[in-house]
This record gives sequence, C-alpha cells and structure tokens, in this order.
Amino acid sequence: MRHITGVSRAGLAPDTHAGMTPVRRGVRCLCRHWTWLNNRTRAIGRGPPSRHTRHGPTSLSVSIAAKCRVRFLPRAEMSASSLSQAKEQDDDTKPLWTYVTKIKSVGGGGNYEIKCNICDFTFNGSYTRVRAHLLKMTGKEVRVCQKVTIAKLIDLKKIDNEVTLRVERSKTKSVSLPPISTQHQMDTNTLGVDPKKRKTSTVENVFNLQARETLDHEIARMFYSSGLPFHLARNPHYKKAFAYAVNNQISGYQPPGYNKLKTTLLQNERRHVENLLQPIKNAWSQKGVSIVSDGWSDLQRRSLINFMVVTESGPMFLKAINCSNEIKDKDFIAKHMREVIMEVGHSNVVQIVMDNAVVCKVAGLIIEVEFPSIYWTPCVVHTLNLALKNMYAAKNTEKNNVAYEECSWITHIADDAIFASTIVMLKRFKQLKKGLQEMVISDQWSSYKEDDVVKAKFVKDTLLDDKWWDKVDYILSFTSPIYDVLRRTDTEASSLHLVYEMWDSMIEKVKNAIYQYERKEESEGSTFMRYYSHEWLSEDSNRVPPHQGMELTRERLKCFKRFFLDVDVRRKVNIEFANFSDGREGFDDLDSLNDRGQMDPKAWWLVHGINAPILQKVALKLFAQPFTSPCCERNWSTYSFIHSLKRNKMTPHRAEDLVFVHSNLRLLSRNTPQYHQEETKIWDVARDDFGSLDDCGILEIASLSLDEPELKGIFFNDDC
Repeated sequence: MRHITGVSRAGLAPDTHAGMTPVRRGVRCLCRHWTWLNNRTRAIGRGPPSRHTRHGPTSLSVSIAAKCRVRFLPRAEMSASSLSQAKEQDDDTKPLWTYVTKIKSVGGGGNYEIKCNICDFTFNGSYTRVRAHLLKMTGKEVRVCQKVTIAKLIDLKKIDNEVTLRVERSKTKSVSLPPISTQHQMDTNTLGVDPKKRKTSTVENVFNLQARETLDHEIARMFYSSGLPFHLARNPHYKKAFAYAVNNQISGYQPPGYNKLKTTLLQNERRHVENLLQPIKNAWSQKGVSIVSDGWSDLQRRSLINFMVVTESGPMFLKAINCSNEIKDKDFIAKHMREVIMEVGHSNVVQIVMDNAVVCKVAGLIIEVEFPSIYWTPCVVHTLNLALKNMYAAKNTEKNNVAYEECSWITHIADDAIFASTIVMLKRFKQLKKGLQEMVISDQWSSYKEDDVVKAKFVKDTLLDDKWWDKVDYILSFTSPIYDVLRRTDTEASSLHLVYEMWDSMIEKVKNAIYQYERKEESEGSTFMRYYSHEWLSEDSNRVPPHQGMELTRERLKCFKRFFLDVDVRRKVNIEFANFSDGREGFDDLDSLNDRGQMDPKAWWLVHGINAPILQKVALKLFAQPFTSPCCERNWSTYSFIHSLKRNKMTPHRAEDLVFVHSNLRLLSRNTPQYHQEETKIWDVARDDFGSLDDCGILEIASLSLDEPELKGIFFNDDC
C-alpha cells in the first residue's frame, strides 16, 4: 500500500487538470504514473527487486499499471500489438515477462524485440527465449544472462517451478486404461522386448486388435464409472450405435452433449415413437382398448396419475399428469378420464380399469353414465390385495366388525401386514417343520436361551405346539387359492373372459377349505360357466348353460341395452345369441360344435363366428381386454427408475417424455422377432439382481409384497 501511495503522490498537481473531462484527466494521470513506474524500475538495479525489498515497483504494481494503461487508452490509440502485449504481461502463467522489456512486435506469432532489464541484452523471440535467457538454459538459440547471480537464479527458478506446477495441477488429468491383453504382455515379457518397440503382427495390424481392446476398456469404464447395469450391453440400440459409428467412419464426430440429449433429441425421439405407434392405434377400432390408471407420489412428494392403453399388443403409455395442489376427488378423476377417452375415441374404449378405492369407483360410475358402452372394472389384483390385507391385519371398526371377529386370530399366528411374505414364510415353516423342532430341543439351544430367555421359551413352545401347526395348515389351505389367483391374474395378458371362472373356482375352494376345517357340509357345486360345450356341462349335474342361468341372463340383457341403444339392432343381436346358444342357423355345423371347449374362445369366434357378425365383433373386443392394472404399477417402477434420487430435480414434463419414450420403445421392441432371439433376447428385463431362484434362498425375497415390482416376475414352487 505504501508503494501505491507513492505513485499517487507523484501525480500531476490539481490545477493542471482544469478544463479537462473526468475521463481524460484519469487517462492522463494514469499515463504519467506509468512513465514514472518505468523510470523507477530502470533506476533500481535494472530489474524488479525481491519481495523483501522495501522500495521499488513489485510485479503486482506493474500488473495493475498494465491493466490501467490498456483499459483507459482510447480505442483509436490501442493497436493489436499493444493489446497482445498487455495480455501476455498480465498472464500469471508467464511471470518472467516482468524482468524484460518488450520493445516492439516482430514477425508475429508472439515474437518481440526484447531487452533484458538485468543485463541490457537485446534479442528477438517469445517467452521461451525469455525463460532460456534468464534461467541460463543452453541450446535455446539465445545468450544466457551474464548478470544473474546464483541467488537470483534460484529465486527465478523457484518462481518458474511454482507456475509450472500450478499449470500442471489445473489440467484435466485422465486415468490410464488397463494395459494390453495378457497374451500380448506375456509375449513381450518372454521375448524381453520393450512394449513400445515391439513389432505388431500382420493379424494385429489387419484387425487392429489393440485399438479394439482399447475401445473395449473405454466402454467398460463408462459402465463402471456411471454405475450402469450390465444388462445394458444386451440392448440392441447400444449395439447399433457403435456399429453405425464404425461402419460409417464419421471423422471428427462428437457424441451429443448434456443439453442436446435432454431437449432436441428427446423431443425428436418422442415424435418419432408416436409415429411408430400409429399402426397399433389404427387397430383400436376393431380390437378395442382398455384404459388403465393409477396414482403415485414421486421423490418430491408430487402426486401423479398415469394413463395407459392396453391392447393385445401390450400396454401403451399415454401420459402422466401432475395433480399436486389439486383435490383428487371423483370429479377431478372423472374429468381427466373423460379427456383420455375422447383422445382415444369413446367408440374404441371397452372398459376403464382402476383401483377399487371409493373415489375411483364413484368416478367410474360417472363415466358409465356419460358413456353407456364403457364399463368401469375394478382391478382384480387390487381387490384381492385388500381382501387378504383385511384377513391378515383386520381392523376393529364398526364397518369391519364381522371380518375382525372371524380373522383377528390370524394376527397371532402371522403378525405381518404384508400378506405375500406371510404366505411365503408360513410355507417355508411348514417345509422346515422337522428341522425347526429339532433345533429347539437340541443342546445348543441353551446358548441362545442365555441371551433372551423369554423369547427363546416363546419360540420353543410355539414350534412344539401342534395346535399352532394346525392353524398354519388352515391358514395356508384357505389363502392358497386366493394367492394362486393373484399369481395368475397379475399379468398384462388379455384374459377378461377367464376371470369369472377363476373367481368362482377360488371362492369354491376357499369355502370347501373352511367347511372342512369347521367340519361342516361342503358347499353346493358351482354353477359358473366355462364353455358352451356338452362335455363340460355333463361333468356336473349342477352346471347349466349360460342362457339358463338367471344371473347371467339378467346381466347379459343389461349389457346388450348399453351396447346397442337402437331397438332394431338389439333385436338382431338377441336373434344371433339365440342361434349361437341353441346351435342353429350356421352354428349347427359339426366342426363348430366339436370345437367348443377345445379351441381358444377368440380363435373359435374368428373361425365360426361369421354367422353372428354383430356378436362376433363384440366377442373379439372382449377377448382382447385385461382385467387388472399391474402395467400402471410397473410403469411407476419405470418412472422411479428414471426420476431417481440422483435426478430428483427433473421436471414432471421431462420425466413424462422420458417415460413415454422408454415404455413405448419397449412395447415396439417386444413385437419384433429379435426380441426373442440371440443375445438381445428379453433385453429390457434386468438380470443383474438374480436370474432365477436356483442359487438363492427363498428367505432372501420373503419380505417382498405383490405391490413391489420385483416379486411380480417370481413364481414359487408349490412345495415351498
């Protein structure tokens, strides 16, 4: 600060600035100060003093003066050479410029006529020769400075080394790749040849083996450093990207950056996927669709509702709406469902499938009133989930007092609200019953008793209690049919026509298990329908054709009135049904009668349904529909995979675009033959966790519920 003050005191007198503008006075003052600094520098030892010297200009003052000189000179007076000189003078990576004076620029390229402030030697060159001159480096085509003492040389080298080290540290350093393959290394070590001097073989040159191996290491490092799952290597698009780059030899290509990936390319991909989905949409009028929906909360606690369209081809993601700060009542849900129906086309929609919650049920009834031909169907999986939850964790409320009185004892056997894991654990206990009982009566059990005597006694008494095992068998006997239906219905397959048979069969098995345990008479035989086949009807005297069942006839007439508002058309449909049910007017053909019960219902209607064209159209639409909404829950798994903890700042709109592209690309890929062939088989199913249950214990996944996506692809053996 004292030095700067000295500069200020050497300025012009105040009266010499009269009549000048403030800017011009500042420029003139700074020029005078710059002249004084140059004279002062030359007067003191022909070079900047050390940092311990009290007087004389420091490199900081010279740098400040250089900045001021450049900034306040008029533009007309600033030449290109003066600008470049000022920049280099201010470059903190070249500190030795302060020990020389640039006289003028010569030849361009950063070369100047330079005069050493220490020895007054004049030479031409750039900063390289300045270093060589001051640091006494020979062989650089410049004479070394004769007046730089040993102490001065040590100080100059210290300054130069500090700058060099700082520059090296600021550079982006790359981590080296693994060495060449073991075979190459072994050959090199055996021959005692330097790897750099080793001659490559003709095969290596032709196939460029080392370059291939280097690229493999770069790709592997991308996987390891980013935590990418290994099954990404089975993605066909991953393989196509590298194959296209190699085959087209795009020189100088740079992969897309951060912003381009999340904006331009994402929007282009979404538009292209929408175009690819158009052939599937064109078939909606013939095959019909089901709209499924479900709610979820993301990592930022935003409430989201997704909408998907399910057909024979699979589930197609439509959109996800952000309903934060909204009251999610029946009117809100019905409003958005109405918008989706109009987007798809109300004549193409057969049903809407949602959870069995009260608000969803009321919203579904509103849609049924507005669109008579569209049915609201509760998700079978969700309904069974609620039923089993009420059994395993029955609440003592006024509306639930009957279920609580009948099922509250189950909580004493299996105190777990996640019923799926409870069933798995009880099955496992039953399988290991003998081993568990031997464990608690062994001598080693006493070592555990010392840790917790009360708990050890409870476990021993429970495992040796025959009544407790009888209750376990009873629980498994009447819940296993429900669990089996859950496993069968938790699918995206088109099986709406099978749910009624499975449901009635489940109820019959549960009732028989309960009656057998309580020593009551077994229930009457079921009266549900399977096929219009004589063989199936004759198996049980209680079975009757659907046109003779009171409940089925009543529901069929209601359905016809909603589907066909015109009286004349409805009369034609009733005549077609009469012919089909009685086996006449084209349905009396021998093949038509024999194929009933033997062929798939949809195939039968395609072959023999031409005699009832209106019913055929309705039947083909119904046979293509699901009766559950697990695809929506799995879609939330996709959403959480994309909108993860590491990407929690992603906007809902961009997350929706990514989910749309991701989900629908999988739909399109699954309809191609390559999806079931070669290395890319089922490429979109992760295999990193486990591929099967052969090498892991059943207890490792016993804590999962059917609400968790990992369990939905797992099937347990009946004996576990």
